[in-house]
Amino acid sequence: MPDGERFFIAVGDIHGDVANLAHIPDISRADGVIVTGDLTIRGDRPEGKRVIEAVLAVNPCVHAQIGNMDYQEIDDWLTAEGINIHRRVVELAPGLGLMGIGWSTPTPFGTPSEISEDGLSRWIEETHTLARGYDRLVAVVHTPPYGTATDLLPSGVHVGSPAVREFLVRVQPALCVTGHIHESRGMDLIGKTVVVNPGPLSLGGYVRIQVKPDCHDGVIATLETL
Repeated sequence: MPDGERFFIAVGDIHGDVANLAHIPDISRADGVIVTGDLTIRGDRPEGKRVIEAVLAVNPCVHAQIGNMDYQEIDDWLTAEGINIHRRVVELAPGLGLMGIGWSTPTPFGTPSEISEDGLSRWIEETHTLARGYDRLVAVVHTPPYGTATDLLPSGVHVGSPAVREFLVRVQPALCVTGHIHESRGMDLIGKTVVVNPGPLSLGGYVRIQVKPDCHDGVIATLETL
């Protein structure tokens, strides 16, 4: 890889099934692995820890957050381990920040970590404030933006978040990596922002993110399948 370039692997909706991690090409050489949410299926801290330890076994640098299917105790453990990105900003490369927003808006299933649309909007704005020092931004939001290829149920109904969409329209981060809606593996554009949902890891989906230095458009995401 040319000098100064970096690359990351993003996965999500793991739900306890870590078998495919070791099969992702170059994952051990990546500059980090980003976990977008749903480590477990209504899992507790030991289950969340088991999943993250499986990720650490293939790459020592992990940025992770919980999704709606994970309990708060996993969030607390991620924070204690220094790898939590939920409502936080970390640096991926000089001038490039990553902001994370986990959980999800309400579902019909009453899952452990859900928040109202207004609450999600507040979290987004509070977290974006922490990212003001970065020229470029990657947003990792478990709930997909409304009205895209990444939030579409087989019935044809869009179930994503208007607040996430409004943020992407207004701020135009370089990339938004999302998940949550298993059936909506795909990519879309909101303005200049690339939106990508890799789908569940068990089905082999992941995102490869290449970062080129000193280039405004130098964040390139590709949707991959094992």
